[in-house]
Amino acid sequence: MSSHPAARPEYVREQVQEHDFAVVNKPLSAWERIRDNGVARRLFILAVLATIWQAYAAHLDNELVLPTFADTMRSFLSRIASGELLIKSWVSIKVLMQGYGIGLALALVFTILAMASRLGNDLLETLTAMLNPLPAIALLPLALIWLGLGDPSIIFVLVHAVMWPIALNTHSGFMGVSHTMRMVGRNYGLTGVRYVGRILIPAAFPSILAGLKIGWAFAWRTLIAAELVFGTTSGSGGLGWFIYENKNLLDIPAVFSGLFAVIIIGLLVANLVFRIIEHRTILKWGMPS
Repeated sequence: MSSHPAARPEYVREQVQEHDFAVVNKPLSAWERIRDNGVARRLFILAVLATIWQAYAAHLDNELVLPTFADTMRSFLSRIASGELLIKSWVSIKVLMQGYGIGLALALVFTILAMASRLGNDLLETLTAMLNPLPAIALLPLALIWLGLGDPSIIFVLVHAVMWPIALNTHSGFMGVSHTMRMVGRNYGLTGVRYVGRILIPAAFPSILAGLKIGWAFAWRTLIAAELVFGTTSGSGGLGWFIYENKNLLDIPAVFSGLFAVIIIGLLVANLVFRIIEHRTILKWGMPS
């Protein structure tokens, strides 16, 4: 038996240059592409919910309690074709935009005052502590007394629903702007509105956008609730009044088609309007959301 270990073979490997490294791309299957698509996943969830709705309604077999999904869609499409739902939707959206715009402007004014002085900060904190927990629909009787029956009363409660969440989120975002960023603005000689517009708003935009989303959700559901109570002016009302009228007529598929329109508008605003704003601002700037 030899006392010397066996000679190990020698290997010579060529050096691999950095530019030769590459990522190996594995083609995805059709199922993996669908699974990685956010739109496809959401459509799948909606399809499952619609199937459950159809099966349960068919099992109940009582249109006054729960119409089937197919009956609801037939009513929805017929009302769209006749233009009735489109007109009602436009009436609601027009009133909503007025209240939302006024509430946004007032929220910005209160927030700027809060950033400008301690008294303004105390004013905003006091008013939000008092009024933010108050449901907007609870102000409906006062709106009727002060402003009468019609759009001004609805706009009044919408402003209340929108103003406080936007003001709170905007103020929180402004307070979270770093001291370095503030000093940069001061060194450039920015003051007042220019300082707020060029330093505070871009730096705090994730919080501002969150407030805009919350304010939109509060305003939309407050509007529908208000219209269910007194949504008609000069013989014309919005989606809430459409739902209320068809409930009185016991046309339950039409009631559900009105609710379906409310849901679709909410989904479109959340997944188109705010998503586009987010992609063109927060994601483009590389900011944490």
